[in-house]
Amino acid sequence: MLRDLGFGPQKSMELYFDNKAAIAIAHNPVQHDRTKHVEVDRHFVKEKLDAEIISFSFISSEYQLADVLMKAVSTTVFLNSLDKLGMRDISAPT
Repeated sequence: MLRDLGFGPQKSMELYFDNKAAIAIAHNPVQHDRTKHVEVDRHFVKEKLDAEIISFSFISSEYQLADVLMKAVSTTVFLNSLDKLGMRDISAPT
C-alpha cells in the first residue's frame, strides 16, 4: 500500500538470524527430505530474497536481542537484553 503511494523501501530489510542452517535453506533452491515441512514458506522467502526486498545476516545468539522475547534465556542474558533494549522495571523502588 505504501509503495502505491510512492513510499517504497530505499533498501532491503535486513533480518538477523542466529541459525546458519535457516539462512542456507532460504538461499538454496534445492529441496531436501529434511525440509519438506517448510517448502511453501521457503519459496515465499526465496522470492523476497531474489527481489532484494529482504536480506539475511548471521548474528551470534549472544547479540540476538529478540531472543529475550521469544524463548527462555538465563537471568544474565535477560537482564542484559532488557538493558540494551532500554527497558526499565517501573515497579522497582527508586
